[in-house]
Amino acid sequence: MKTRALTAFAIAAVASIGLAGCVQSSNAATGSASGNATGKAAHLTVFISGDTNVQDLWQKSLIPAFEKQYPNVTVSTTIDLHGQHDAQTQANLAAAVKADKTVGYDLVDAGWVSTVGKAGLLTKINNTEIPNLKQVPAATIAQGGTGGIPYRASSVLLAYDSTKVKNPPKTLDDVLAWIKANPGQFAYNSPASGGSGGSFVTTVLSKYMTKAQQQTMATTYDKSLESEWSQGWAELKALGPSMYQHGVYPNGNDQVLQMLGSGEISMAPVWSDQFITAQSTGQIGKNVKYTQISNPSFTGSASFLGIPKTEPAAKKQAAFELANFVLSSTGQQDIAKAVSGFPVIPLSALPASVREQFQAADPSQLRLPFSSQFTADMNQAWSAEVPQ
Repeated sequence: MKTRALTAFAIAAVASIGLAGCVQSSNAATGSASGNATGKAAHLTVFISGDTNVQDLWQKSLIPAFEKQYPNVTVSTTIDLHGQHDAQTQANLAAAVKADKTVGYDLVDAGWVSTVGKAGLLTKINNTEIPNLKQVPAATIAQGGTGGIPYRASSVLLAYDSTKVKNPPKTLDDVLAWIKANPGQFAYNSPASGGSGGSFVTTVLSKYMTKAQQQTMATTYDKSLESEWSQGWAELKALGPSMYQHGVYPNGNDQVLQMLGSGEISMAPVWSDQFITAQSTGQIGKNVKYTQISNPSFTGSASFLGIPKTEPAAKKQAAFELANFVLSSTGQQDIAKAVSGFPVIPLSALPASVREQFQAADPSQLRLPFSSQFTADMNQAWSAEVPQ
């Protein structure tokens, strides 16, 4: 759910493949196929690489609200469901920019936006074109490379049953001590089965690494650094007897949430958006609360939008206006309601109901996960090193 990788060989291998053959389309509205947002009709296409919940966010919430405010602009969506063709799509974008040609969309919402932003494939952004960008923390913007527009975020948090845990841990060391003092009451899913368990493993491994090593593992790949994981593996293995049912590791994020909701366990790492959604639907009671830990924190990241570097001038202003709307108070409220996404603008700029929803989380504090190659190696190594 959180992989953001682009490799040079993938671009070279599929640069000649056409975009039209690798996506599914679904229109949210129809309108003029050209023009601009200043007096003439304009039509924009948002390309989505992800799940249907993100498509619903655009089609049912963001687009209708935007079109109401900007009646001269219509917006449709194109989706690559589950990102099945990410490598092809990125290759097509790279080839189009190299040839100074346009692509078939005006705004992209995908996990790989930060990667293509760092590769220089997106339109540069600033506070003049997108005024609401000034509300977004600079550190969050920097993660998107040149042209990445952060618009929502999620993080792994520590969830706990407040009727059983009166003083929740504040740091990773506190969490590890609590697990050992309360055997059977903590669980995390196997890292290959979901990102919340993967984040717990990543965080324990990172505890024994320098900041520079953690940064390298988040942004590049140097397999020799995996020798630094030995102390972390020993720590995770030693926790085994204190885990739920003496070393049982749930299968997936949802199973962890179910165990929290049923009271089988009292504490676990959870994805922020999944937890908030589960609580709003009643799957998890209000007695279960969440907090962020430190030294190090669990991992999280922003989701980014991008405007292709070769976006036609006639449409660029409308694309800026759409991005700016998404970063408005209205847009951020829609995101919080539809997909429980962390706002990326200050909570003070949002209504009390949204502030209350995210009051125990700080979206500006997002520690990046390992890169996809390190994550794959970590998942494989965990299976050999940890379960007893």
